Amino acid sequence: IVDDLELYEEQRPFTLTQLVSLSGFLNMLCFNLIWHAGSAAKAVTATGVKPVQTTPSLTSAATVSAAAAKAGIGQVLSDNTRSLLSAAHSLLMLLYDRDCRRSYTSPGHWIISSLPLSTFLSELRHRQQRATTLLRMMPHILHYLERAKLFRGLVKDDKDRLGLSRTDFDPHAPAVYVTVRRGRLLEDGFEQMCKLSPENVKGNIRIKFVNEQGLDEAGIDQDGVFKEFLEEIIKLVFDPNFALFKCVEQGDKVYPSSNSFVHARHLELFEFVGRLLAKAVYEGIMIEVPFASFFLTQLLGRTHSFAYSSFDELSSMDAELYRRLSELKRYDGDVEDDFCLTFAVDEDQMGTIVTHDLKPGGRMTNVTDVNRISYIHLMSNFKLCTQIHKQTSAFCRGFRCIIHPDWLVMFSSPELQRLISGDNKPLDVSDLKKYVVYYGGFSGAHSVIRWLWDIVEKDFDSREKGLF
Repeated sequence: IVDDLELYEEQRPFTLTQLVSLSGFLNMLCFNLIWHAGSAAKAVTATGVKPVQTTPSLTSAATVSAAAAKAGIGQVLSDNTRSLLSAAHSLLMLLYDRDCRRSYTSPGHWIISSLPLSTFLSELRHRQQRATTLLRMMPHILHYLERAKLFRGLVKDDKDRLGLSRTDFDPHAPAVYVTVRRGRLLEDGFEQMCKLSPENVKGNIRIKFVNEQGLDEAGIDQDGVFKEFLEEIIKLVFDPNFALFKCVEQGDKVYPSSNSFVHARHLELFEFVGRLLAKAVYEGIMIEVPFASFFLTQLLGRTHSFAYSSFDELSSMDAELYRRLSELKRYDGDVEDDFCLTFAVDEDQMGTIVTHDLKPGGRMTNVTDVNRISYIHLMSNFKLCTQIHKQTSAFCRGFRCIIHPDWLVMFSSPELQRLISGDNKPLDVSDLKKYVVYYGGFSGAHSVIRWLWDIVEKDFDSREKGLF
């Protein structure tokens, strides 16, 4: 295992310049092998091989299985070329994943500028094999914004399937009504929304607030009141003091807390929060919650990938532990005598110390020069996966019942964060005006609306514009 100090500071076994060149070469090699093999597959189809059934549905194109996507390509590749593609792609994704965690390339490095975008998108809509294969195996060659558009297309397809598209801005459309008291937002929202089916959660949800006097608050919910409800719930549950989530050791990024059991129904709460976050993503509502990178990787379902290493991700949870384990890996002295470690870890569970074996009989097994690499992997896996497995599984279950996992295969962990929270750029008020829908007799020409935009543009600072 190569740690960050070796790769970025000591630059071994390769310099960063060499890694940039190698990754660029592999990226272009894999692209050309797939793209041109796809052209050959078309030619084979034209000679009489039964073509793949086509459909204009973007959902089908983007969620076709990896095996199905590669099947047609593999038919026209020789055994040696298939082996070359497999090996090159494996190394390419290792380099790409490392770059996503801590960048060593310049912006735009992974984009294939020679990809004919209109042709690619057309083939994707019609499930042409080279386009679907590229999207599954090398989504990074397409600019993030293009993939974000594909994602929104998947959501639109799903809304069409459920008959929701025509009701987005219709105040008289069928909706689920949720009544919540201001002093019990979480409790009321949790009890009512947990009973809803995934289809109902995807549909129109109208929130009615009840004030401290027990009176209904006035307001028209065209997603605005729901957004307020969502933001208030998110602010509460992601507060480390609530003990459902906690911050990384050095920073403000969050992940599930292993002490969440202080809440009697904590796993149900995690599933509820996962649903809420997915609903926000589904509707394109930006939620400003910074997640730890390793947790985003788990949300993407990448922990079973051949390229996944919990040690590589550990620094996004605990940079100090990552540093100590890296020192252990490189230590030249007697590990057993100098470190006095066993294959066990102590956990503080609300003041009670609980010892966990990292493997059977772990607390009786010393860490030595020979087995230290195994210890590093087991310790990292315990911290990132085992310790919070139930919490993470519940959150992912809630999230994935709204956002299908296959819709996210084209994003990396940082890109998923971007999909959740949006870009960290100043608000473009002029662009926002183009997409605003007015209700209650108002229009863009109304004097009150003109005053509103004038205040936003001239009086609000960057932070206030972001909150707006």
